[in-house]
Amino acid sequence: MSIESQHEQETQAHQGHGHHDTHPVQVTIDGHHKHIKPGEYLVSKLKEVLGVDASKALDQVVCGEFVPLEDTARICIEGHEVFVSHVRTGGSS
Repeated sequence: MSIESQHEQETQAHQGHGHHDTHPVQVTIDGHHKHIKPGEYLVSKLKEVLGVDASKALDQVVCGEFVPLEDTARICIEGHEVFVSHVRTGGSS
């Protein structure tokens, strides 16, 4: 095997086996299935991709629990994630 071929294989391995990982994956938002590209998203950008109004809050359902996501946080999408959007609630006490 040539050095160039070995380098190309190593590069593809580091990129997740080439273009195959760019196929859309299914996530659920408010009970509806959507197909989006896997990878890391800024939550505000994920809301845009999922069609969620920017003024709404987004939670991820993890093991039956609602986990609030801050718009400035990052999230890694691998497929089968479940999200719920809702009107933001005030936090004053």
